[in-house]
Amino acid sequence: MTSAWTQARRAARMNPSIIREILKVTEKPGILSMAGGLPSADTFPVEELKAACDRVLTHNAREALQYAASEGFAPLREWVAAHVAALGMQVTPDQVLITSGSQQGLDLVGKILCDAGAPVAVETPTYLGALQAFTPYEPIFTSLASDEQGVDPAAVARLPHDAPGTRFAYLLPNYQNPTGRVMSAARREAVVEAARVARVPLIEDNPYGDLWFDAPPLNSLASQWPEGSIYLGSFSKVLTPGFRLGYMITPAALYPKFLQAKQAADLHTPGFNQRVVYEVIRNGFLDQHVPRIRALYKANRDAMAAALTEHMPAGCNWQIPQGGMFFWLNLPAGLDALALLPTAVEAGIAYVPGAAFYAHAPDPCTLRLSFVTLTPALIGEGVAILGRVLRAALDSELETAP
Repeated sequence: MTSAWTQARRAARMNPSIIREILKVTEKPGILSMAGGLPSADTFPVEELKAACDRVLTHNAREALQYAASEGFAPLREWVAAHVAALGMQVTPDQVLITSGSQQGLDLVGKILCDAGAPVAVETPTYLGALQAFTPYEPIFTSLASDEQGVDPAAVARLPHDAPGTRFAYLLPNYQNPTGRVMSAARREAVVEAARVARVPLIEDNPYGDLWFDAPPLNSLASQWPEGSIYLGSFSKVLTPGFRLGYMITPAALYPKFLQAKQAADLHTPGFNQRVVYEVIRNGFLDQHVPRIRALYKANRDAMAAALTEHMPAGCNWQIPQGGMFFWLNLPAGLDALALLPTAVEAGIAYVPGAAFYAHAPDPCTLRLSFVTLTPALIGEGVAILGRVLRAALDSELETAP
C-alpha cells in the first residue's frame, strides 16, 4: 500500500551521525572506545549537583518547575556575559541566549542564516555535528583550505570570488574537533581581518576552550569583530552534558530572530536545569573544578602521545594537542580508516574514521581518537591494538601490491 506520508525535502538530507552509530557498536563488552567525544564521567560533580538540586527544590521549586523565559534564566545569562569577558568579549546579558546544548545553537544558526543554495564556508576538516545541523537547510558547503593552525586566511579572503554571497564561515579556533588544532594570535587576526574585508560573518564555536593544558587560549574571534560574529559556548564539557546547557551570543540586531527561532523550537531550555547549574557555578566552583579536569585530561593526553610514538607504524603522523579531547591521525597512503573499522572493532578498539568530518573530498587516511574516557593504562592497551591492526593492513597492502 502506498504511504499517505510525504516527507519534506529537507528530510532526505538528514543522515545518521557516524559517531552515534559507532557508539552503538562500542557497547559490546570488551571494546576499548576512543570514538565518542564524551567527557569523562569521572569529572561530573555529582555531589555538588545533588546539593544544588536540593537547594533549588527547597527554595525555588514553584519557579524552577514552571515554564520559563525563552531567553534563559537571567542570573545565568549575566554569569555568561561576565565569563566571556576573560576572552576579550564585552557583551550584555541581553545578547546571551541559553540553548539546549550548543548543538541547538548550530541548528538555530542554520534556521536563521541558511537558505537553499546559499554558500556556507567550513574548515577542512570540520565538526561533523555542524554539518549535520546545517545540511537540512540546504546550503552549499565551501571547504576552506586549512593547516595545523586552522583555516587559511587567504581562503577566507577569496570567498567573495569563490562563493559569492557566503552567509557565514563556521570556525572552531580552540582545540578543534576533530583535529585538536588551535589558532595562533597572528592567524586569528588575519582570519578576522579577511572575513571583515570579505563581509563574511563568523560563527565561532568554542566548546573546548576551557580545556587547555599549558596556557589558556587567546582572545576569541568574536572579541575582534563583535558585530560580525556569533559565539557558541557550552557547559557540557566542564560540568555535564546530561543537563544539555549551552549558550549563544549574538549581535543585538540579530538577537530577536534567534529568540523567535528558539521559541518555535522548544519554548525554552529547561528552567530547572538552568537554576541548578547556576547554583553550582555562581560562587566560583568552576575555578576549582576545571583545573582538575585539565590535569586528568593532560595525563591522558600524555599517555596517548607516548603510546602512539611506541606503537604506530612508520608513515603515521599526528600533532600533540595543547588542549581539548582529541588526537587526529594521518595514516600511510593506501589505508582506509573506514574500511578498517570493523577489523579494529573485532580486535577490541574503536575510533572515528576521519572521512565523516569533511564537507567535500573526504580523506580516507585519517581518523580521530579521543583520549579522555579511558585510563592511561587502557589508552596504552588500545593504541597497541590499533597499531597491530594498522601494521597488519600495511602488510596486506604489500602482499597484494603488483
